[in-house]
Amino acid sequence: MTRMTRMIRTSSQQQQNRRGKTAGFTLIEVLVALSIVAIALMAGLRSTDALSRNASRQSTQWLAQICAENEFTKLRLSRQMPPVGVSTISCPQANLDLRVNLNVQPTPNPNFRRIDASVDWVTPTGTTPVLQLATVLGRY
Repeated sequence: MTRMTRMIRTSSQQQQNRRGKTAGFTLIEVLVALSIVAIALMAGLRSTDALSRNASRQSTQWLAQICAENEFTKLRLSRQMPPVGVSTISCPQANLDLRVNLNVQPTPNPNFRRIDASVDWVTPTGTTPVLQLATVLGRY
C-alpha cells in the first residue's frame, strides 16, 4: 500500500468519525426547539381566546341594542308623550337576562322629551352595563 492510499483511507475514516459524532441534534437543541414551538402555540391560544371573547361581547351588545331600540319603538308607537321619570323593563334575549333602564327627561321645548336607555346584563353575581343609547321623542 502506498503512502497516498493510506492517507486517503485515513482521511475518509476521520470524516466518517466526524460525521458519526455530529449526526443528529443534542438534547439542548431539541429542548430549545420545543420551547420555541410551545411559546408560539401559547401565543396562538391567547389570540384565539381574545377573538372568542370579542365575538361574545359583540353578540351581547347587539342583543342589548335590540332591547333598547324595541323600547324606543314602543314609546313612539304609543303616540303619547312619555311621563318624566325612570322605568325598568326586563328584556330576556338568547338566554341572557337583560334589563333596560329608561330615563325620560324634559327638554327646554315642551314638545320634546329626551330618553336615555341603558341596558344592563343581569347575572347571579351582579349586573354589568352593556350599552347606552339616547334619543329625542316629539309630540305627535
